[in-house]
Amino acid sequence: MADEYFGERVAARYDAHSGGMFDPSVVEPAADLLAELAGDGPALEFAVGTGRIALPLAERGVRVTGIDNSDAMLARLRAKPGAARIEVLTGDMASTRVEGDFSLVYLVFNTIFNLTTQDGQVACFANAAAHLRSGGRFVVEARVPELQRLPLGQTVLPWRADPEGMSFYVYDVVTQRMDGQHFYLTDGQMEASPIELRYAWPSELDLMARLAGMRLQDRWAGWRREPFTGLSPAHVSVYEKA
Repeated sequence: MADEYFGERVAARYDAHSGGMFDPSVVEPAADLLAELAGDGPALEFAVGTGRIALPLAERGVRVTGIDNSDAMLARLRAKPGAARIEVLTGDMASTRVEGDFSLVYLVFNTIFNLTTQDGQVACFANAAAHLRSGGRFVVEARVPELQRLPLGQTVLPWRADPEGMSFYVYDVVTQRMDGQHFYLTDGQMEASPIELRYAWPSELDLMARLAGMRLQDRWAGWRREPFTGLSPAHVSVYEKA
């Protein structure tokens, strides 16, 4: 589904429909923290997309390589100013190997959930560790599953409703599937964009990291190092390779 969802139809409007995520107040703290974690070493972004984070990170002097399984998304990245600073390759974040080693690998905006099996997510952590030099870090940004908002027996969670459309997710607590449906109002017509996800709790991601030879170093509720609590809707987790 990830290949289909992030094809030409979605790539053509991705930046516009994700406009809030491109706001400087969102991007700048992420790029600042990632640049600090990368230090003098190179960084590798899994699922680089259209370069929302890779481009400002490269502007901060970090040598960035990005992989993505969507040629359509990469085409948008390559067309942007500053893209020449970034080496981009078509590949799968769970299995594609890039030459060299890195001080930082990062995966943002819930993208770990686009791998819809536990095996795929475990493989992604192993692939990140394989790219990291000793002491390197793997950074994962993801939402915390919002099951506390679901009454017993309810599976549908509305996520967005605005003049441009609406979105909802359907949770399956047995399989940890979180299948979504996004509706966008374009020129008076409603267009549907389904997506399939597998959610994972922070503690499950921590175990995946340990299986890959990494340990949790820090966890925050956001890129400004806000404290992570039981009510935090998202987390930024930093794993260090032994």
